[in-house]
Amino acid sequence: MRSLLKNSSYLGASRIVAAIASVATLAFTGRALGVMMFGLLILIHSYAQAASSLSKFQSWQIVVRYGGQGLAAGRPEDFKVATGFSFGLDMLSGVFGMIAAMAILPLIGTWFGIPRDYIWLGVLYCTVIPTMQAMTPSGVLRTLDRFDLVSWGGIAYPIARAIFAGIAFLNDAPFEIYLLIWWVTDMGGDLFMWWLTVRELKRRDMSDALRPTLNPHPLQGAWKFAIRVNLTSSLTAAWGPVARLIVGGLLGPASAAFYRVAATLSDSAQKPTDLMARAFYPEVMKLDTRTKRPWKLMLRGAALAAIFGVLSVLLVVVAGEALIKLIFGAQFAPAYPVLIVLVLAPMLAMLSFPFEPMLYSLGRSAGPLKARIGGTIVYFAIVAPLAWQYGVQGAAAAFVIATGIFVTLLAAQLWREYRRIRPA
Repeated sequence: MRSLLKNSSYLGASRIVAAIASVATLAFTGRALGVMMFGLLILIHSYAQAASSLSKFQSWQIVVRYGGQGLAAGRPEDFKVATGFSFGLDMLSGVFGMIAAMAILPLIGTWFGIPRDYIWLGVLYCTVIPTMQAMTPSGVLRTLDRFDLVSWGGIAYPIARAIFAGIAFLNDAPFEIYLLIWWVTDMGGDLFMWWLTVRELKRRDMSDALRPTLNPHPLQGAWKFAIRVNLTSSLTAAWGPVARLIVGGLLGPASAAFYRVAATLSDSAQKPTDLMARAFYPEVMKLDTRTKRPWKLMLRGAALAAIFGVLSVLLVVVAGEALIKLIFGAQFAPAYPVLIVLVLAPMLAMLSFPFEPMLYSLGRSAGPLKARIGGTIVYFAIVAPLAWQYGVQGAAAAFVIATGIFVTLLAAQLWREYRRIRPA
């Protein structure tokens, strides 16, 4: 629990700084470009995010699971193999995702509300996909308990983006400059994470861990685990960047802008939960699930996250409308009713953040995938009817309902595993 709190505090400090910088970036950009062009920027960026999430393996989980268990058991070679396998998957999926995204965008871009005149900018923006999200570095640094470096990596690009956006705002820069700023800071932030990782591995005399491979021997079930985690993360993307594309396609760029603003403030209420989840996963992988220790850690972590989360949600609800008008301007006021609906999702996430890591630690990597499939089916079945009937609020309601289905399915599977194991 002490380790969980220490690592969460590192991430918490960085997330506060990153959140302030992100809001400043959105404020500069929204005020400079207006609702329509700001929405277009969000759609292009969301397309690249969606392509990255759909194509990339969540390889950091491979490093945490196999590498973390290997180091805990005195088998550093397992950590090196897991890191090399993660790196190989990142290289393969990153290049494939970039090529596929660049080829497909001219065919489907207008479906998501991206005007044909701006398709070429979206295609160029896709060149950031191979490095986007920096999966392997995140897994390596978490496994080596260097959450302080993860924190530094997490604040570098938001601060840089806010500074550049502020300069662009003061100089009345055009849309293309803002898009370039987002591209440069995306790329630069990911490369900075790689640099921190290489430096840390050199310090520990483990530089040979970054040898890409697609043969994870002797890690048992590594490919099966990687595929299941990848499918789970791909479905998760349907509720993030893909959701924004769907809103843009159904209701237009302006609605995508309102949805993005509401989601930004709603996500801020969920930050305590996210921080606990990032620190919880490496810790629970070190514990024996046949004992009560990981289960107690799960309950204590959930209770602590719930306290911080409830306070965050109340703050967002009370001050949300004033914050939107103050930061983004009165033209973004329609985002507040959307925020009131979306903020219900963090309430569900607070209670369930340990469920996925617990299932992975139990060797039930198919569990989160099944839950995501169930939630995603519900989401795609109801998002269009609700959006057409109730506008952006309807799309937000579809997200909340799907989240509820996902959490319920996770809880049911975890309860079944607990009864099966009956920890001593």
